[in-house]
Amino acid sequence: MTDATQAAGVPPGIEKILRRFATLTPDLTRQALVQYSNKLPPLPERFRGLDAAQYRVSECQTPVAIFPEVVDGKMYFHADVPQGAPTIRALLALLFDALNGQPPETTLAIPPDFVPQVMGKIGLATREVGLNAMVERLKRAALRAREGAEG
Repeated sequence: MTDATQAAGVPPGIEKILRRFATLTPDLTRQALVQYSNKLPPLPERFRGLDAAQYRVSECQTPVAIFPEVVDGKMYFHADVPQGAPTIRALLALLFDALNGQPPETTLAIPPDFVPQVMGKIGLATREVGLNAMVERLKRAALRAREGAEG
């Protein structure tokens, strides 16, 4: 997988995630996701007064709001996710760890099959639409950030 993902221009942080999850059994995948779900930081106070509906990922059954920001040309993502949604919290914690502090191009280079590569072996087909929508939301924010930097 490493050669293929590097050849495809997958950023090192994303490649590291894909490489790790490719080697895990379904049970170990679940355990890793539970650990990551506890690593999602709380939403910073400065975002709590904003209208969460503007940042909501409507395709997701769980109420999830993703707040992007750009600081000195680098992307930072924050999310408001219920504690009772460990799968979503885990996916976002993984991604934020790899993406925060990186240029928008890093987010735009997430492979389209990222969600199934990480979570496919644990049977989340019914949740895949919402999980993919979160990844697409991150990419749209990165695209806007990149266009803002160019304009």
